[in-house]
Amino acid sequence: MSTTLLLIVHGLLAVALLGAVTHQAISVWFPLRASAGSFVGRMRAVSAASYVNAIIILYVTTAIVGGVFIYPEYRLSVRIVLEQMRLRVPVGIFDLKEHFVTVGLGILPAYWYFWRQPLVNNHTRTRAVLTAVLAFIVWWSFLVGHILNNMRGFGL
Repeated sequence: MSTTLLLIVHGLLAVALLGAVTHQAISVWFPLRASAGSFVGRMRAVSAASYVNAIIILYVTTAIVGGVFIYPEYRLSVRIVLEQMRLRVPVGIFDLKEHFVTVGLGILPAYWYFWRQPLVNNHTRTRAVLTAVLAFIVWWSFLVGHILNNMRGFGL
C-alpha cells in the first residue's frame, strides 16, 4: 500500500478520533444543565460514556497506522531533510508528539477502567482528567502531524 494512501487513512482515523474525544471532553467538562436547544447545547448533551470504546479503538488504530506504516517513511524521507535544513524545532515538536502518543497508549487501560459501566460517581474527576489528557494528546498530535506534513509532505 502506498504511503500517500496510508497517510490519507491515518488522517481520516485521526479526524474521527479528534471528533470523538472532543465531544467527550466537552460533555464531561461542560455538561448541559438545561435543555439542548442550540448547536453547542446539543454538543454538550452527548453521552460521554458512549464514546469510550470508539476512542480506544480509534486511538490504537491511528497509532498503529502512524507508527508502524507511516513513521519509517517519515524517518527516512522527511526528517532527514528537515534536519539538513536545520529545522530542529519542528523535528523536536514531532519527537514530543511521539512521546505524548506513547503516554496516551499507556493511560488507555486506566481510561477504560474508569469509564467502564456502571459508572462510579466518585471517579467523575478522574474520568474528566483522563479525557482531558487524551484530548490534549490527540489535538497536539493532529496539529503537529498536519503542520509537519504541510512543511515537507511525502513524495516531495
